[in-house]
Formats: sequence, C-alpha cells, structure tokens
Amino acid sequence: MTIEVQHIRKQFGQFTALDDVSLQFPNGELTALLGPSGCGKTTLLRIIAGLEHPDSGAVLLDGQDASSSHVRERQVGFVFQHYALFKHMTVFENVAFGLRVRPRRERPSEQQIRDKVKQLLELVQLDWIADRYPPQLSGGQRQRIALARALAVEPRVLLLDEPFGALDAKVRKELRRWLRRLHDDLHVTSIFVTHDQEEALEVADQVVVMNKGRVEQLGTPADVYNAPSSPFVYSFLGNVNLFHGRVHDGVLASGDALFDAPGHGAVQNADGIGYVRPHDLEVERFAPGQKGIAVKLRRAHAIGPLAQLDLERLDNAQLIEAVIPNERFSRLGLKDGETLLVRPRQIQVFVDEGGGI
Repeated sequence: MTIEVQHIRKQFGQFTALDDVSLQFPNGELTALLGPSGCGKTTLLRIIAGLEHPDSGAVLLDGQDASSSHVRERQVGFVFQHYALFKHMTVFENVAFGLRVRPRRERPSEQQIRDKVKQLLELVQLDWIADRYPPQLSGGQRQRIALARALAVEPRVLLLDEPFGALDAKVRKELRRWLRRLHDDLHVTSIFVTHDQEEALEVADQVVVMNKGRVEQLGTPADVYNAPSSPFVYSFLGNVNLFHGRVHDGVLASGDALFDAPGHGAVQNADGIGYVRPHDLEVERFAPGQKGIAVKLRRAHAIGPLAQLDLERLDNAQLIEAVIPNERFSRLGLKDGETLLVRPRQIQVFVDEGGGI
C-alpha cells in the first residue's frame, strides 16, 4: 500500500504539532520518522493510523482519501513503545485477540485462528512460549509478541511508535536487525518513529527528518547523513564540529584557518558556519608552514578500533573532536599536550542569509 499525506496541519492549543506536512511513503518500504521530542513525528503516525484527526489536510491510502475512515477500515497494524499486551492473557491469546474480535461474518474459524497464531509465533521465533503470560517475558520478547499481534490482522500498513525505546541498548540493537530481516520477508509498507539516529540509519529504506512540526529532509539513510540539507540535519545526525566565521568569495575564514566554501562563490562578507564530522578530520604532527589548523591534544580515548581525540585550537581555544583509526593513533604515538595539525577532508558550509543559521 502507498501512503501519502497532503498539507497536514495539527495544533494542540497554542502548540503547532504539524505545520503543512506533505509526504509520500512508497509501497513495501520501511520509512523512519526521525527527530527530537516534540517535533511532530508521533502525531503524524497517529494521524495516519486514524487515532488523531488533522485540523486540515488529507491522508491517502493507495490514492484514496482515508481522512474520514475509521481506524478499523484503514487496516493498520500499530505497535506501541510499551507493548500494550493484555497481562491476563497468554501469549497465544494476545496474538489471537485481533482475530477473535472481528465481526462474526469476517471472523476466521477456531482452527484457522490457531493455524494463523502458530504461524506468526514461528515467524517471530517465539512459538515455544505460547502458553506464557506477558509478565513472564523479557522486554524484547514482549515487543516481538506485540509485533506478531499487529501482524495477525494482516494489516496493509504497519506503524511502530518508538518500538524499541523502552529496551536496553544491546536488546534494541538485536531487535532492529531482526525487524529489518522480518520486513524484507514480509514487504509490508511500514513507518516507524524514533529519536535514535543510529536506529533510523541502520534499519530504514528512507528517512524523514522532522523538526518543529516540519520536514527538514527526506532521503535514503546515505543521503541524509552524507548530504544534510540544513544545519539542523547536520547537527542532529551524529557528532559534528562547528567552525564559525565569515564567508567571502567562496572562502570561510574561521580564526586563523581558511576553508573552501563551494557553492558560495558569490557571497560577500557574510556570517557562515563550516560543519565537519570528527572522522572527516585528518590528524598529523604539527609542522610550521603546513596548511591546516594548529591544535593541542587535550585527551585521547583509544579503546577499540577508533581513537577519539579531544583537541583545542591554538588560535581561539575552541574544542573540537577528531576520530582516527586506533592503529594510526598507535603508530603516531601521540601524547597529551602535544601540538598537532588537523585538516578537514570534507566540509559543508552554511551561510546566514538573515534568518540565523
């Protein structure tokens, strides 16, 4: 099923949750709605589900306006962060619930229900706990049962609201890989809400980055990470170093350092900021006359395959972070307090055009 939202607006009192949001969700793809708390992502998910109604705009399912359709008519499966399982029912009965409450003329036979539930429990690899109750399960198991229950009604759309948010980091990582494999098997059009950048970039086919009720950027995980369209997206998706300065004739001057600012050749003496990710900084020992930024190594954290370097610029005392392979760090034999030189392999410059960066 294809999903499209057109010019969705939603206010709660004076607070604007969604401000003219238009998006398309391709058939069979897994889309992440990513953004900080309060950006509108859960409100948008609930509007698609029919659990909230927009103040204006439309929700189209397979090209048909579903704005006035009841939740049941939309054939949506919904998975909440806190499982919402019935504690007094066994795992089997929880998964069967959606089938048992169907109107009599649409309800499968008891044997069909049993076959369906068995199939779903095997799909989520939990058929061996069918007789247990939710309090007897781990958080990861409960979330997989919640997903099986959502799939039982054969939804045309699967919506997940921070499905792994209540789990610890290790279980969360295991489950998101499992969700990706499950989605590849089922190909149900799916939308999940998360504020976890790593989760969105690892699992989704496309990522919608939201901020203050609006869409900042839409693209593949590689697109939004490697080519952020705004300072907000750059800052939200991982660590980044900011180099404040002035842009003139295609060059950003920041302290004693000069950086190329491609695309800003016509800019004359405007405020600008260069964005550089820690792994895009080359690090070497300082040598007079070499091009780059002179820094002092304040602290190195070299555990695992990467070494994180906390650096202080000599020209303005700004703290910046660089990440280099631990093998290179060991080979250079760097020591705290040593003067080094860093150069950005890649920098993206945004210019303040009057509205603030």
